[in-house]
Amino acid sequence: MAVNNSETALSHLMVTRLELDELKLNINDMFLIINGIIISFMQVGFACLEAGFVQPKNVTNILLKNVLDLFFCAISYWLFGYGLAYGGGGCGFYGKEYFAGVGLPETQNSVWFFQYVFAATAATIISGAVAERCNFIAYIFYSVIVSGVTYPIISHWAWSPDGWLYKIGYFDYAGAGVVHLLAGTCSFVGALFVGPRIGRFSSVNTNEYNGHSMPLVATGALLLLSGFLSFNGGSQGHITEPGDGATVARSVINTILGGSGSALVILTLGKSGLIGDPRWPFATTINAVLIGMVSMCGGANEYSHLSAILIGMISCVVYLVLQWLIPCLKVDDPLEATAVHFGGGLWGVIAVPLFVKGGFWNNPDSLEALKSHLIGAGSIIAWSVVNSTILFGFLKVFDLLRVSKDKELIGLDVSMHKEQAYPVADISIEKDYKNNKTTVIRHVYDNMAMQRTH
Repeated sequence: MAVNNSETALSHLMVTRLELDELKLNINDMFLIINGIIISFMQVGFACLEAGFVQPKNVTNILLKNVLDLFFCAISYWLFGYGLAYGGGGCGFYGKEYFAGVGLPETQNSVWFFQYVFAATAATIISGAVAERCNFIAYIFYSVIVSGVTYPIISHWAWSPDGWLYKIGYFDYAGAGVVHLLAGTCSFVGALFVGPRIGRFSSVNTNEYNGHSMPLVATGALLLLSGFLSFNGGSQGHITEPGDGATVARSVINTILGGSGSALVILTLGKSGLIGDPRWPFATTINAVLIGMVSMCGGANEYSHLSAILIGMISCVVYLVLQWLIPCLKVDDPLEATAVHFGGGLWGVIAVPLFVKGGFWNNPDSLEALKSHLIGAGSIIAWSVVNSTILFGFLKVFDLLRVSKDKELIGLDVSMHKEQAYPVADISIEKDYKNNKTTVIRHVYDNMAMQRTH
């Protein structure tokens, strides 16, 4: 009888252990899925931010691109992106399994979804840099290639156990390099190849290139700021191991503090008149806060609170330098995607060995870690430049990259979609365009002249 009781107790214990293990897996899956869903709302943030920063005649175009990003990227990431990123096969440069979902274990579906929204984010960032003059077919091309090839291979290098950057000690908690440095580099190359908007660097300085809706910009920024909390907090990847809760909380708090440090610097400089007329700046503050949060992505789980603030403050200086430099190069980046994501991503990669584990001055391993991170940053930039040059160069050679001058002057909403975001502005434009293109172009020029006069 005693033996039977012991066997029954052992059996119950084994069943309980299996149930607990299954519960842990389910909780981890839900942790990734819920955070992934929240991150997907960053698409709403990007849509509002970009719509607010472009001219009224191009709002429908930019909104459609942001809506479709999730879907084009889903197909490309399913077909080959996840396989290249996490397919295994023992190769340090790309994965060799799970293409089109073949052989993908059910237990990895939550990981697939979480990584997919990261890929979609990387592709979305580029749309702001080439806004208001990029052809729609070009948008489809770069979204598919960046989310399906360019980004996944970098994520394999840094995040797969087989990846060569992972093996040399490169650490990138939430994608400062993998997502933001890559997307920022691609944004710069894309903006360089597509060229500036008509009149952007002319001697006549108008306000039409500064965007049209600050409420949309603010709404988009607030959505992005909230999404960043899941972007960084969810990068822990699980929530059932000892210490997971504390790590996620630290990541979230540091993300907020990084943006706070950058906000303090930009507001101080703005009001003191060191970056122009004394004022409380709005648009630059939005981008300064964003770069502060981007700079946290490299090591938000490791930084002290003070380090997070300092890193955010330095990121604001990086942003201001790039904000000044890029227009000097005659590169037109309407959303300042290069300054925010390239600058924040590069600084975020470099900051990790300087500030984690007691700081550079207290950690004897920091010099070796810095070397690994500089190699990582350099390789990510090189890969992104080569891929972007081939991609945007191909589109430009075959005249697929940029819309015609006529379409750009009329606006992409009417010329490409026949659906205006603000139809009350001029309901006759579509009919005129169909009947007499020259008349419409003259009408647009007249409107621009009237705006400058008033």
